[in-house]
Amino acid sequence: MLPINWAGAALLLLAFTLFAGLSGLVPLVGITSGRCFAGNAVLLGCCDVIIATAGSNIGIGGPAMIEGGGLGAVRPEEIGPLDVQTQNGVVDVAVADEAEAVRVAKQYLSYFQGAVARWECADQRALREIVPENRLRAYDVRKVIDTLADVGSQLELRRSWGHGVITSLLRVAGRPLGVIANNPNHLGGALDRDGADKATRFMQLCDAFDLPILFLCDTPGIMVGPEVEKTALVRHAARMFVTAGSLTVPFFTIVLRKGYGLGAQAMAGGSFKAPLFCVSWPTGEFGGMGLEGAVKLGYRKELAAVEDPAARTALFEEMVARMYEHGKAVNYATYFELDDVIDPAESRRWILTALRSAPPPPPRTGKKRPCVDTW
Repeated sequence: MLPINWAGAALLLLAFTLFAGLSGLVPLVGITSGRCFAGNAVLLGCCDVIIATAGSNIGIGGPAMIEGGGLGAVRPEEIGPLDVQTQNGVVDVAVADEAEAVRVAKQYLSYFQGAVARWECADQRALREIVPENRLRAYDVRKVIDTLADVGSQLELRRSWGHGVITSLLRVAGRPLGVIANNPNHLGGALDRDGADKATRFMQLCDAFDLPILFLCDTPGIMVGPEVEKTALVRHAARMFVTAGSLTVPFFTIVLRKGYGLGAQAMAGGSFKAPLFCVSWPTGEFGGMGLEGAVKLGYRKELAAVEDPAARTALFEEMVARMYEHGKAVNYATYFELDDVIDPAESRRWILTALRSAPPPPPRTGKKRPCVDTW
């Protein structure tokens, strides 16, 4: 029998404990290029932001560990390739090469270094044309974000995962902030498990390092149904409320179109009275739940009493139109649940006024949050 040289398992190694202890104290950026397995992957996963170059592979176990565990022989390229790790939310930003990775890392760190004096922005009148007048038409909310942001200042995180929510760092008039936006091109902007997790973790990141947060709300609510409940959506969605309840940074909400039910409240820190301001564009529409669903539930008997299908459909559409008129932003604001209905072109002015009005964060003497959730 061959002798086995036992030199210990090195489980007393403090590297992981010490590095993880930095979470929430200083920004942590991980760049990986090529193969990143085992302990290296754990250190990478502890980072606030993970940047990976084309051709990267990330995994808790490498080929030797997988084969040693009796799972067969696999090539390194089969373990956690970049297309997998971007779509499952592990990688925040995918880049072409190491030079681009360094540039993105510098841009990410710049948001924590305060305001910049020189900036430019797009013509804000373009915001008036992005959200269609037809409430059933989708649009690209990234155009809203790009137009609001200072030119070239935006960095989107986890673009390929949690498609119902967009999370970006950017600047407005030189001042850094985070943006959380519903994506109407995915589930109509409804919040699902991944979207809620994505928004929650981003709130933690911004709060840990004193970045104000702008919510751009366009949601019919939180997803419902037997299938989504299998995803533990109750707990995942509630994370947004619990996290928002502990925010110390100023946050604001602009409703672009749909503002319904618990989903809209989640996009306003739990209540329309929680943000420093909560305003709507004229395209805003509001209610305790989506209009179509509210009509189907609230007028079920009236609709069932109409035997002719065409007449029933006409009555349904008439009721939806009536509720829409009642819930339009200009009417909803008369109940004082909004601070104002604004010209979209004035959005940056509202944001900048709020940023200037908010008290500066107190000097840092340690962590504000125990850590930034790795997920």
